[in-house]
Parts: sequence; structure tokens; C-alpha cells
Amino acid sequence: MWDYLTSILNSDMLSPHGICLLWRPELVWLHIVSDSLIGLAYFSIPVVLSALVSKRHDIEFVWVFWAFAIFILACGTTHFFSIWTLFIPDYGAEGLVKAATAIASVITAIGLWPLLPKVLALPSPEQLRRANDALKSRIEERDRALHALEHAKEERLRTEDMLRQSHKLEAIGQLTAGIAHDFNNLLTVILGNLDRANRRAADENEVKRSIAAASQSAERAAILTERLLAFGRRQPLDPQKTDVNALLGRSADMFQRTLGEKVKVGTRLAADLSATFVDASELENALLNLAINARDAMPDGGCLTLATRNVSASELPVDPPTASESYVEISVADDGHGMTAEVASRAFEPFFTTKPVGESSGLGLSQVYGFIQQSHGAVSIDSHVGRGTVIRLYLPEWRAPSASQQRDAFAIDLSPDIAAVAAR
Repeated sequence: MWDYLTSILNSDMLSPHGICLLWRPELVWLHIVSDSLIGLAYFSIPVVLSALVSKRHDIEFVWVFWAFAIFILACGTTHFFSIWTLFIPDYGAEGLVKAATAIASVITAIGLWPLLPKVLALPSPEQLRRANDALKSRIEERDRALHALEHAKEERLRTEDMLRQSHKLEAIGQLTAGIAHDFNNLLTVILGNLDRANRRAADENEVKRSIAAASQSAERAAILTERLLAFGRRQPLDPQKTDVNALLGRSADMFQRTLGEKVKVGTRLAADLSATFVDASELENALLNLAINARDAMPDGGCLTLATRNVSASELPVDPPTASESYVEISVADDGHGMTAEVASRAFEPFFTTKPVGESSGLGLSQVYGFIQQSHGAVSIDSHVGRGTVIRLYLPEWRAPSASQQRDAFAIDLSPDIAAVAAR
């Protein structure tokens, strides 16, 4: 083996390749320049491949890049040996370099053929783009689902807050109703005795004035008791079929006179408004209460709008105490200073007020709330600071009783007489 290599590397009997070119300068320099450029290019390519593989650890089939680097490096070496053999006949060394190049090229080729199906199975840039678009679409769907989930969570929290508020108002209403009943009994006794004393002290002016002042205070306490009973939903009502549009038409002028010239009262009444079953006088008092509150929210004047429309049960922002398919909406809107969210959430609580001490009892809105609840309706507040407030009253649509209901009502009305006859 050593003798074979020695004989191959022996160049004593050989001539340089330049002799074949007759040492013509143009041919010699053509080969030198061409092989130099090819060799330099071949030497630079492995550097680029090695840098790419070293920096990008996510590249598949790394060994292919290294095989190409060795193969191309060997090819570049053969071109530099071609320049060398133009002057020095080391054809044996050049042959060994070419043999190494041949071995590297064969190994690379053998490794590439089985690799071809795997390379073809790699996704194309177009497939990657489509997959990326599909991924973006799924991400957008997930974001929409998360947004919907957050919205549902917020709705659930609002519903829970409304339920807690309703339970709190229900508890306060029961308490105030019990207190109001007992207080009302005491006031009845006080007023009766004051009236009796007033009749018997006709000649005593000082006593008469004191009794009159006491009577006035007791009457104010009676009014307060009525408001407590209204909030507790236990005030006596006389509900009847009521045309709300007609009621507002009669009340608008009275509201205008009551609120003063600074406040302009306007109406926006639905032409096809349904009738409702409610105590008309108490409804008018409730609307007047709301109108006065609106006036107080507009110290520099403004516009008060009374509007009506028919709404379905699904449109109600709050749940009424009893179910009905359709409702009559009465809205009282002002362009005053509005309420904060915290104030609006407590507006229906009894004795809660933002006015100075002594200017309000804090029972105005709670009385409206109790009356509407007792009338099987609902109340909502939509207020924004600096933009005004809209209070909406929802009352069930009136429907004529069926024949069976009329018979049941007739039987109930006759039951006391029948019991009396049976007793006789």
C-alpha cells in the first residue's frame, strides 16, 4: 500500500500541465483566473452553510448541509490543484484530492436519494401561509369566544348585583311596612285626640295654636307613613283600566305649572299605546315625584320629556315581580347633571338622598319603586354624569278577563252572602 502511494506521488518522470498549453500566457492565465475564482467560491459556500447550520437549530436534515460543505470544499481544492499542476506535475496528489471528492460526492448522493420523499413531504411556503391563516382564524375565534365569555360574566355579575339589590330592597320594604303600620296606628290616636282637644279648647287661642301645630306635624308624619307603606308595597290601591296617554295629556300642564318656567315639559306619546291596570291617581303622584326630582337635577333649567311606548317582556332591563307578555313603558327623561353609578344603584333605598339635610326625606324614589312593584311592574334608571337621567316605569298591559275568570270572580264575590244565608 505504501509503495502504491509512493509511486502515485512520484512525479519525476512527469511534465507540468503548462507544457500541454505550450506555455501560452493567455491560456495559462485563463486557467489560473478561472480556477481561482471557482475555488474561492467553492471555499466560501461551506463557510455560509456552516454559519447557517450553527445559527439555525430548527433546520431539518442538518447532516445534508455538512455533507454538501465537505463535498464543495473538496471540489474547490481540486481547482486550486489544477493551478498547481500547471507548473508542478503533482498529479498524484491531485488525483488523491479528486478521489476524496468522489467519495464525498458518492456518499452525499447515496444519502440524498432516500431523503427525497421526506424533503418533498415538507410543507411548501404556500401551505405554510394557508396554515398560518387558519391558525390566525382560530385565534380570532378564540378571542371572540373569550370576549363573549367575559361579556357573559359581566352580565352574570350585573344580574347578581340586581338580585342582591332586589333582596335588600325587599327586606327594607318589609321592615318599613311593619314600622309604618304601627306608626300609623299611633298617629290615628294622636290626630283623633288632637281634634277632640281642638274642639273643646275653642276659647283658648294659645292652646288652639299649639294643637294646630301638633296636628300639622302629625299630618306630615302621616304623609311619611304613606310613603313608607308605598315603599313596603302595602298601601291601599284602587287599580283600574287606565289610558296612560290620556293621563299624561291631562298632567303635562300641571307638571309645567309645578316645575316653573325654567323647565320645559314635552311629551312623546306612542299612538298605539295599550291600556294598563293601575291606580291612576297614585301613578300621577309617582310621575309628579319623578318630575320634581328631575327639576331639582336641573337648577339652571332644562327639558323634561315624558314618553310612552309598548314593549315586550324580553325588552325589560329588570325582572318584574309577575310575568306578563307585554308592558307599557313610561319614561321620564331630563338633561340635568345625572347620577354616578353608585348613587343610581342606591336611588331606590329609603332615606337615601344626596340633598342637604332637611331638604328631602329620601323617600321619593323609594315610594315610586314600591308603588310600581305593588302594581306588578318594574323600574329602571339610566343615568350618566353630565348627560341627564332617564327613569323608566314598566306596567303590565291590561287584558280583559276571560269568561272563566269572570265566573270565578263572581263566585268569590257571592261567597260571603252564601255563607251568611247558610248561617241564618
